[in-house]
Amino acid sequence: MGGKAARTSAARDQIRAQREAEKKREKRRRMVTIATAAVVAVAAIAAGAWYSALQSRSETAGADTAPVTVQADGSAVMAMPGVEKPVLDIYEDFQCPACKALEETSGNTIKNLAAEGKVKVVFHPITIFGQEPTKSNSVRAGAAARCVPSGQWLAYHDKLFEGQPSETVEGFKVEELVAWGKEVGVTDPGFEKCVTSQQHAKAQQDYSTKVLDSGAVTKGTPTVRLNGTELEDTAFRPADLRQAVLDAAK
Repeated sequence: MGGKAARTSAARDQIRAQREAEKKREKRRRMVTIATAAVVAVAAIAAGAWYSALQSRSETAGADTAPVTVQADGSAVMAMPGVEKPVLDIYEDFQCPACKALEETSGNTIKNLAAEGKVKVVFHPITIFGQEPTKSNSVRAGAAARCVPSGQWLAYHDKLFEGQPSETVEGFKVEELVAWGKEVGVTDPGFEKCVTSQQHAKAQQDYSTKVLDSGAVTKGTPTVRLNGTELEDTAFRPADLRQAVLDAAK
């Protein structure tokens, strides 16, 4: 009997050892599974972030830009000769921080597409602010832009966003606006007086009212429309913006 009891005890010990070993193996499997899942999740997040960053990467500015023609209403058309569609309408306020962000992110893409003959771009500088000092800042900048000839308009447009003041201070002072014009090559003898007298201030406000009353801008600036359809976040993703324009051109 003693031998049988010893064998039974040994068998139980072996089973117990096997169970303990199996528990350890199962624990290791769970840890590996959790670790693998974590790696996959991190990889997925990284891939998503990489893709998002890729779509948001700004293009390098091309050597040339399409000709710009300032219209009687204060808007400006940028397009290669003969290009009439698709049409990219950009409603912007020189005092608007989000408009500056659009210029910094997608400005080169917009210019490049126009230079490639892929799109007709129409800039609509408007004033959306109703409170001071932002309203007067915006009106001064928009009125000054109307004093700039077509050949220097785009450079002046970019200079205004580069020098955009804080929304809490008086900015776009007339002496700055005159100096920036000279910096970008404006030589028109009437430019300085046009800016300092704010000759086009009323026209700037009237055009802004007309645009806002038309319903073209419903969510503020910037508003970017491709053949009349608002692009919303796509406008801030250069790669997606380019693809949207190319698709519209088909």
